[in-house]
Amino acid sequence: MLKKVLIANRGEIALRVLRACREMGIATVAVHSEADKDSLHVKLADESVCIGPAPSPQSYLYIPALIAAAEVTHADGIHPGYGFLAENASFAEQVEHSGFVFIGPRADTIRLMGDKVSAKKAMLEAGVPCVPGSDGALPDNPDEILKIADKVGFPVIIKASGGGGGRGMRVVERKEDLLKAVEMTKAEAEAAFGNPMVYMERFLQRPRHIEIQVLADEHGNAIYLGERDCSMQRRHQKIIEEAPAPFITEEERRRIGESCAAACRRIRYRGAGTFEFLYEDGEFFFIEMNTRVQVEHPITELVTGVDIVREQLRIAAGMPLAYAQDDIRLQGHAFECRINAEDPYNFIPSPGMIESCHLPGGFGVRVDSHIYQGYRIPPNYDSLIGKICVHGEDRAQAVAKMRVALDELAVTGIKTNAALHRDLFRDKGFVDGGVSIHYLEHWLAERKAQLSK
Repeated sequence: MLKKVLIANRGEIALRVLRACREMGIATVAVHSEADKDSLHVKLADESVCIGPAPSPQSYLYIPALIAAAEVTHADGIHPGYGFLAENASFAEQVEHSGFVFIGPRADTIRLMGDKVSAKKAMLEAGVPCVPGSDGALPDNPDEILKIADKVGFPVIIKASGGGGGRGMRVVERKEDLLKAVEMTKAEAEAAFGNPMVYMERFLQRPRHIEIQVLADEHGNAIYLGERDCSMQRRHQKIIEEAPAPFITEEERRRIGESCAAACRRIRYRGAGTFEFLYEDGEFFFIEMNTRVQVEHPITELVTGVDIVREQLRIAAGMPLAYAQDDIRLQGHAFECRINAEDPYNFIPSPGMIESCHLPGGFGVRVDSHIYQGYRIPPNYDSLIGKICVHGEDRAQAVAKMRVALDELAVTGIKTNAALHRDLFRDKGFVDGGVSIHYLEHWLAERKAQLSK
């Protein structure tokens, strides 16, 4: 087992990894920017190292500082968390070349799945269903692009090969708008990701966002831990997640889960990962793979009883999976609400000092958060300040638990999006389940229209 782990992240995920390490008897090193010197994971870690000023490129994204921190503290493993450098193949490579264990997939796997064109090609070869579209990057020839679009069928979506987080995408409804849209997306992709390559897919009208959690080890073992529904999104950013997904049958779950596990074995995947799909009319279509632990991993832990971060640490130490597929049973239903420091309806960030803080509790309630009374939320990073998760015997009970938990949450000194969550957990459409990825955007637009009357 690893003896000392450096946590190359901040906030609630750094605290989550730290707690898993402490439970396993692994010493911890917290890194932090100057803005995060008072963060909770820094206070609780065995050692801490300041890696630079507040801006991410000079701290959490600065690879030499992270490697140096691991060297001076004699860490033997580095956990990247999510975001920042978690899916950076160059970082994984440099960690390994510097003599440390990267707690995640190999660099070549991150590179393969990080490029959406190569990822789609690999998944097609592995038998994972994909959205109908171009076979790889779009050619330069305009006539060929138009032929591909005719074959795929309008509307189509143009996507940047190196994109992510909702950037580098453009929906095209009409054939006459296609070529201009392709050129604009290429230019955006070059500016944002340094890679002008784009590809085309059919644009699904009312899909849901369903993702499959997987674990795989160095010994050729791979399992799936059921699915999550992450369809409640605003501008491609998830707000509420649940597990299992409503109205997914056991046969659908088994079929898509087995194909994901088989794909992991084919590409020699190592660690925790998530296959993301669009789901419409009973069909799954692969869109991307996240080669890291997800923000929403706690709800899978609640319905399976599997500690995903603990498994990450065991796998990184070369140990086989602690579970076989037959050991995985989904029990009950779980929700996660992402609590952000922002206005609940116009989404303007709200950094500042937390004057008071009461986090909910009770049977079946889990809160992953690094905030406390007197903590100052810096303006330099993502606005996520915590995740409220609940677990009930069924979906109805989980909805009731989340309503109670959200009503208990009280944070003053800053704004949070808790009011939005309270509204949504009393919205009939959401409570009935199975909404599409467009539901929240339409809900917000209707709310705005009603208020303006």
